[in-house]
Amino acid sequence: VKQSLEQGHTVTAFVRNPAKLNITHSNLILFKGDVMILSSMEKAMQNQEAVICCLGAPATKAGKLRSIGTGNIIKAMEKNGVSRLICQSSLGFGDSEVVLNKAPFITRKIIIPFFLGKTFEEHQIQENLIKQSNLNWTIIRPVNMTNKEFTGNYKHGFLYTDRSLKFKISKADVADFLISQLSSKEYQYKTTGVSY
Repeated sequence: VKQSLEQGHTVTAFVRNPAKLNITHSNLILFKGDVMILSSMEKAMQNQEAVICCLGAPATKAGKLRSIGTGNIIKAMEKNGVSRLICQSSLGFGDSEVVLNKAPFITRKIIIPFFLGKTFEEHQIQENLIKQSNLNWTIIRPVNMTNKEFTGNYKHGFLYTDRSLKFKISKADVADFLISQLSSKEYQYKTTGVSY
């Protein structure tokens, strides 16, 4: 949200709890709602030009937030004539599973099978819903995200077999790449990883 505002965008932040978003700006509109409720999403979608979707939940509470929430986003976009969707997913499942061959042992043998399995299933459903929609979509798949600072120096569009990839990237750099897709046609109707 901060980066979008700094770049001159008018932002509608759809949040469960506006008090948790400690930002004020003349170009920021806070919309309190629940992505699991379609009518709530439809109201927020009025007069929008594009959507950046970053739905998430703790790995131990994956639930159906990504699948149901993304389905509601798609329906609300189609109803309101909003066509551009940029969605943050995750690297490490589906056709990007091969990237995990280089992951640390603990990631491959413990974290993914015991903690991230349900999350990856939700991401797969989420991506399928997006690809089956009539929207102009881009899916961004970051590796493990950290709270480190923005660098502006990261990779995207790489082969998932690239052995030079790191298994981390800052949330700030992921945000930068998500926002850049608002004005880029490079990854329309495509998925791409993003990593260092």
